[in-house]
Amino acid sequence: MEEKIKSLIVLYSYHHHNTEKIAKVFSKILDTEIKWPDDINPEEIQEYDLIGFGSGIYSAKHDESLLEIADKLSEVNNKKAFLFSTAGITGKSKAVKDHTILREKLESKGYIIIDEFQCKGFNTNSFLRLFGGINKGRPNDQDIENAENFAFKIKENL
Repeated sequence: MEEKIKSLIVLYSYHHHNTEKIAKVFSKILDTEIKWPDDINPEEIQEYDLIGFGSGIYSAKHDESLLEIADKLSEVNNKKAFLFSTAGITGKSKAVKDHTILREKLESKGYIIIDEFQCKGFNTNSFLRLFGGINKGRPNDQDIENAENFAFKIKENL
């Protein structure tokens, strides 16, 4: 009988709940609970084998609440984590750049980032709201399918 991996998603999703839609896909496939940064004590995170950290991207980084929780984490030895986000502007190099601060904070604590995911999200921040925003309807069905494939890949590799 295979041992169940205890996993958690730490999520901050605010404006249009774009990132929450993606987190729910991951949660279903990886059989994980979702908690918001304010609802979890950093010490609790130690109890999990796999932790996903995700939010929208604000000023080219994850939400401040995720960065703060990463700062408060204790050092671990080879604990697995994955990063995800939704953003107004996306692309492989953009995701790498957007995830840099959180990735570096987690790696400095001993976390191994096993994979990263990013897709477009409806964005009405700042001046964009004057034009009705960008990426209306995102994440869309293709984004959800990509999120499912990402989660299945993580599950296979555990």
